[in-house]
Amino acid sequence: MTDITNFHLHHFLAEGNIVCGLKAMDAEGAVSELISRLCHNNAGLDCDFVTAEVNAREKINPTVIAPGLAVPHARLPRLERLLVALGTSEKGIDFHCPGMPPVNVIVLILTPKDDPGLHLQVLSALAADFSNPETIATAAAQKNPENALKFLHSANVVLPQYLTARNVMNKTPITLQESDTLQKAIEVLATERYDDVPVLDPEGDVRGTVSLEDILRFSLPDHILWMEDLTAINRFQPFAEMLRDDEETKLADFMREEVISVNEELPAIQLAKIFLLHKCRQILVLREKKLVGVVNLKEFITKIFWE
Repeated sequence: MTDITNFHLHHFLAEGNIVCGLKAMDAEGAVSELISRLCHNNAGLDCDFVTAEVNAREKINPTVIAPGLAVPHARLPRLERLLVALGTSEKGIDFHCPGMPPVNVIVLILTPKDDPGLHLQVLSALAADFSNPETIATAAAQKNPENALKFLHSANVVLPQYLTARNVMNKTPITLQESDTLQKAIEVLATERYDDVPVLDPEGDVRGTVSLEDILRFSLPDHILWMEDLTAINRFQPFAEMLRDDEETKLADFMREEVISVNEELPAIQLAKIFLLHKCRQILVLREKKLVGVVNLKEFITKIFWE
C-alpha cells in the first residue's frame, strides 16, 4: 500500500510524463496519448491492457470531475505504485460530458488494484485544488513540462492521508421536503435510482427519511402483516385506499424520524462498519443539522472496490 503521508501530487509526476499541448483532438486520442507516454517510460506496462482497463471505466463512470478537468484512471493488478501522467490543451478537448465545457487538463491515474482508497485520495485532492477555473486555465497555459511541474508544486495539491465521509459522499443528493405529499414521494422513489430519500424542513435541517419499505408499511395496516390468508385483499384494496388520498397525505405523517448520520470528517472506513452494524443502505452526512451529502451503500461499494 502506497504511503502518501504529506505527499503532493508532483511527487508522483515526472517531467517525462507531462505533455503540454496534446496533439489529439478528441478524448479517446488524448487519453491514448497519455497512456502511451506512461507505458513508454515505465517498463512492464502493457499499453493494450492499460488502454482496455481505462476505457472500461471511462464507459461506466464519467471522468470529468470539474469544469475543464478530466481524470481517467484504472486499477491494475501487480502495479507497485501510483503512476500519473498529465496532459494539457489550451483549446480544450470535448469529453462529451453533458453540462461541462471542453477539458483543458487531463490527469491520467494508474493505481495498484490492492490499494482501494488511493485513487479516491488523488481524486479528492484534484477536485479540491482544481475547482477554480483560473487554476485550470493557468495549468493549461504552461508551455513545457518543467513549468507545468513547477506550477503543480505551487498549487500545493496535497493528497489527504485517509478518506473521510466527505470524500466518498454524494454532494448533490435527491431530497424531499416534509411538506411534500405521498404522491411526490412515490414519484421520486419510482423514478430515481435510490431506495431511501432524506426529508428536510424549509431551513434545510434533516427531519427524517422515507424509503420504499415506508410506502409499503404505510399502505398495509399492522394486522394484515400477521394474516396468513390475504385473499380478501388480492386486488390491493389497501393500496387503492392509500392512493385515493396520496395528494393530501404529507410526508410528515409517515416518514421515519430516526436517521443514521455522521460528521463529514469521519474516516470513511467507519462507514463500512456502520453499514454492517445498522444494516442500512444510506448514511446522511451532516454539518450541524444541515445535510451536506449522502453515502449510499451501493455507491460506497462501487467507489471502494471498482471506480
